[in-house]
Amino acid sequence: MSVDLSALFAGQRRALAKAITLIESTRESDRAQAMSVLNACLPRSGQSLRLGISGVPGVGKSTFIEAFGQFLIQQGHRVCVLAVDPSSPKYGGSILGDKTRMEKLSRDAHAFIRPSPAGITLGGVAHRTRESMLLAEAAGYDVILVETVGVGQSEHDVASMTDCFLVLMQPGAGDELQGIKKGILELADFIVVNKADGELARTAEQTRLHYQNALGVLNHTGFWTPVVRLVSSTTGLGIEAFWEQLQQYQAQGAATLKERRRQQALQWFHQLIDEGIQRSLHAQPKWASALEDARTQILNAQQTPPDAAASLLADYFKLS
Repeated sequence: MSVDLSALFAGQRRALAKAITLIESTRESDRAQAMSVLNACLPRSGQSLRLGISGVPGVGKSTFIEAFGQFLIQQGHRVCVLAVDPSSPKYGGSILGDKTRMEKLSRDAHAFIRPSPAGITLGGVAHRTRESMLLAEAAGYDVILVETVGVGQSEHDVASMTDCFLVLMQPGAGDELQGIKKGILELADFIVVNKADGELARTAEQTRLHYQNALGVLNHTGFWTPVVRLVSSTTGLGIEAFWEQLQQYQAQGAATLKERRRQQALQWFHQLIDEGIQRSLHAQPKWASALEDARTQILNAQQTPPDAAASLLADYFKLS
């Protein structure tokens, strides 16, 4: 699979799509070229705003992203949406229907939407989301929106790879701490109550107060005090005000966000080391045989999983 770097750097959507397909490939023959493409893109990356967006199913993530994305394009920005779809735990497939839910944005020449399956990756993001962001930046997209599969105690990996983490809530979502997991609440830079229009306007304001009070009992540290805002993705209410505050966030935390990117790069590095070790071990017949023996002992209740794991690693790496 070949990628035209000149077309990618010129911002051609087809070239970006092919580049992401290449880095998502699990074929060993594609790995060297994928690394070459990423290395070529690195000097052109790092200039975007990376915004992670999470929320419970039905909160209107796609509708919000389409409204926000169209607003950003009107302001002269180029918008990349990396949408992560849940994969079936039984069959592994994903619907990947985000483009149909963002019909207007997907047709805009200044926007790029890429749905990717979550697969077996935990944390609410896809396996190659970090790499995809780097490619999008090299293609000239200056605002990157990462939509997670949902929200919960574990779907917050997106906060470790973006500049800002936004959690969408809907009116009447519950009291301060029941509508959303505390782990997510502690990581959110913005909580946005969507659908704040019509008959839900009053309920939305009450929900905003609930979450603002909830934020008050948490010990947030750093340059930014998280805020709760109201928006309506259908009428556009609050979209411009949210963007203005998001720009304040960027300006206020410029130095902190730069250092955060550096630490995220290290975290990415260590993650890839772990993945490489796993691949290397499973490719070795000796390890595969020892692993199968350990599994048999666990299934037959001859060893506990912790003991089997410790024995396997000690024997293989000769640590004992």
